[in-house]
Amino acid sequence: MFGERIKELRKRYKMTQKQLAEKLFIDQTAVSYWESGKTKPDFEKQQLLADLFNVSVDYLLGRDTVQTNRQKGIMVPVLGKVVAGIPLEAVEEILDYEEIQNDMVEQGEHFALQIKGNSMEPKFSEGDVVIVRKQPNVDTGDIAVVLVNGNEATVKKIKKRPDGVMLVPTNPEYEVMFYNNAEIQSLPVTILGKVVELRAKF
Repeated sequence: MFGERIKELRKRYKMTQKQLAEKLFIDQTAVSYWESGKTKPDFEKQQLLADLFNVSVDYLLGRDTVQTNRQKGIMVPVLGKVVAGIPLEAVEEILDYEEIQNDMVEQGEHFALQIKGNSMEPKFSEGDVVIVRKQPNVDTGDIAVVLVNGNEATVKKIKKRPDGVMLVPTNPEYEVMFYNNAEIQSLPVTILGKVVELRAKF
């Protein structure tokens, strides 16, 4: 039971065995042994796992069928970058995890992205983390994560026009990027989600 629950939680949080091992400062083999039922971690590691996955130790050990009564929300991965051709769930560059509340969870699937560069200053600074709700379309004025094929995803304000879309930086030192309707299809230009929350890092 313990191994099954660790594996289930690890996959829910989109972690590899290696990533889980790194968070616990242990060897990946130990995680593999836990999941296969060969061994169990000591109480200290059980508590660390419970804290990491926001569940109770009793749940991990199979003594409780309710995941937890202390869970505030769920943890979503903070991605270092998103590039063309790699599905979000397959991105391996996970920098950290951020907790989002249940009311946000109910609105759809989310991920987090670390801001790179200063094109969106002063609102977003390099190193800040944004929470993004996955959705293929946004409204004019929304801030979105946009993937222009062949390049890394970028965070920009969206301005729609009948002949295309503008990706607008908030830093006046950067130029507005415009893609016409033909380019949107051919490149393509893909909206991955809407930025719904900023978590500034000081």
